[in-house]
Amino acid sequence: MSEPTVLDYVKSIFKDWNSFQSFLQALFKREDTTQWAKPAEDMTIQLSPETDTEIVQEPPAPKSFPWRTLLVLFLALAGQQTFEPPRTSMANLGIALYIAAFGMAIWAYLRGEWTMTPVSQIEPGHEDSSIRRGPFILAILFSAATFVMMGGNKFTSLNITLWILSIVFFLRAFWLSEPRSTSLPRFDLKSFFTSTEWNIRITRSALLVFAMIAVILFFRTYRLYDVPPEMTSDHAEKLMDVYDITQGQFSIYFPRNTGREPLYIYLCALFAELFTGTSFLTLKVVAVIGGLLTLPYIYLLGKEFGSTRIGLLAVLFAGIGYWPSVIERFGLRISFYPLFAAPTLYYIIRGLRRENRNDFILAGIALGIGLNGYTPFRIMPFVVVALFGVYLLHARDWQARKQSMIWLGLLAFTSFIFFIPLARYMIEFPDMFVYRAFSRLSTVERPLPAPLWQLIPLNLWNAAKEFNWYNGDIWVHSIPGRPALDIVSGALFLLGVTLMLIRYVRSRSWMDLMLLLAVPFFQMPSILSLAFPEENPSLNRTGAAIVPVFLLVAIGLDTLLNSIHLREKANGESIMSENRRAMGQRPLLAGSIFILLFLFSFAQNYNLVFHTYYDQYRASAWNSSEMGAVMKGFMDRGGSVDQVWIVPFPFWVDTRLPPFWAGAPGRDIAIAPDNIPATVELSGDKLFMFTLDDAVTMSELKRLYPQGTLSQFQVCL
Repeated sequence: MSEPTVLDYVKSIFKDWNSFQSFLQALFKREDTTQWAKPAEDMTIQLSPETDTEIVQEPPAPKSFPWRTLLVLFLALAGQQTFEPPRTSMANLGIALYIAAFGMAIWAYLRGEWTMTPVSQIEPGHEDSSIRRGPFILAILFSAATFVMMGGNKFTSLNITLWILSIVFFLRAFWLSEPRSTSLPRFDLKSFFTSTEWNIRITRSALLVFAMIAVILFFRTYRLYDVPPEMTSDHAEKLMDVYDITQGQFSIYFPRNTGREPLYIYLCALFAELFTGTSFLTLKVVAVIGGLLTLPYIYLLGKEFGSTRIGLLAVLFAGIGYWPSVIERFGLRISFYPLFAAPTLYYIIRGLRRENRNDFILAGIALGIGLNGYTPFRIMPFVVVALFGVYLLHARDWQARKQSMIWLGLLAFTSFIFFIPLARYMIEFPDMFVYRAFSRLSTVERPLPAPLWQLIPLNLWNAAKEFNWYNGDIWVHSIPGRPALDIVSGALFLLGVTLMLIRYVRSRSWMDLMLLLAVPFFQMPSILSLAFPEENPSLNRTGAAIVPVFLLVAIGLDTLLNSIHLREKANGESIMSENRRAMGQRPLLAGSIFILLFLFSFAQNYNLVFHTYYDQYRASAWNSSEMGAVMKGFMDRGGSVDQVWIVPFPFWVDTRLPPFWAGAPGRDIAIAPDNIPATVELSGDKLFMFTLDDAVTMSELKRLYPQGTLSQFQVCL
């Protein structure tokens, strides 16, 4: 018989009520596992001769060409293409194309063409509830002493020692010693270095992984010095904090400009002392390192959700994504939000699957350290509670629910141990600690522009559009008006969301729902910008959503490749030889499609970061680096750093930035116009910088210094 058309299939669904009901039952048939189910009529059931139990066998892979899968991919990519700026009336067509893609995906699934990688089943471990009482008591005592000694917003050798001791004793009290796995090879470090010859085995998989790492490192570090090229006032605030540390001011919380958490600042100070000095490059390098350290946990999460391939695909597309790249290259603490959100999510999921206490301790460590990193991370304690709530709704019995609450308490206790210094600051200076977050959430800075019942749905909707339509208008760390994802990632993301929704409806897996809800949960710092809804969405405050978003991208692509590639039985054996002959070109087709998608994604993201973003940033930022070069040239010619000034002007350059470029950090070289006449009495050469729009200052300087030289500098675009 000839292959039915899409129209024939739709007609068969709506022929009568029974046909439509059968369609719904086949689509949303509930299962007790997370396996990707097939319609009942596609399965064969036979009895095992040994046990008389039913064995469900998967049908052989379809022999027909997977045209439905390819059509789904084409429709989704075409739909996402219409969402690229500048948008036209074709964007409405894009919505129709996406709807057609989702419908075709459902049809492909019902025809047995789609296969999601199932989540592997894990035998839960034995939970040991023992606690070492001595270390626990010491942990409580040292924690209390740490809290008392952390007063005055100052780190000292004494309170840091007490803090470290409280952490050590806490871990000693609760950490469970796990037996070493006999299945893992043991590495003898001494034999490795004393051996006269080394045998290194290189596999094709290892070469592919090394190539992937090289591509990601290139994308994240290429032209890091000059993309973006200039600093803003935010960078001045961070560098002033770093400079304070180098001068011996060891603050717990940095109150300058509404306040900053300490972790990023101290890491920058350490890197500045060891390598690059107090500079813009230091801020960038530490931020990029934070982003790179996020990728291993994205990979581990991918393995939890199905396979190594899902993890590698997620890492690859996150590694070359425009969104992660620009928020790191901007050189602030933004990358520290996903850096600690990823391990928190990973250890919670792994701990709930394995019922392992140590995983919840590790999740608490990630949560506690993350609270010292970036202000939007403060949403994570509420997210953690919500994630446990998802698990509680799916828990098998009361005992599992009770145990999960104990784990949540241990996680919270662990995180508090790492949060003690900031907790003391929060008690001592509550207004300063909460001001930055509450300035967006409440009416601290300005009244809410609309009632809450209007603002919350609007912000939720705008956040939902971030990935495929509109990522905001903040030019310093995004390209205004475009989607946060490229065309390929955007299309795969929506396909991944659709697949996970269908699988959740069928299997009721708490893991699937947890991953889906992690996206809006991690966007909450942006969604809750109620006083400034125009700032939502923003790529910085939604940075942790990078983790679940690119996992969904990978799940969408993995499912497409599964549907195209030569499938295998669950036991790992190849399918029947006649199917192999009929589908012998499937692996080549799957590989070709993957390479094309990757190259297209890489090319677009490269253009977005190194051309579009760079050009718009260069055109929007003041050229403080060139002012710093003029200042440094003056100093190299024997001029005094104390006789260089910038005359401020509204909406002009931050007068703290040029000294950092000139290698004289920690100075604000602004001079008020009224103070310019007093400089005449100073001996030696002097340098004044001012904007040509400031005609009053120009006139005054010509009057005071008639023999002076006027040089005009223009922004080099």
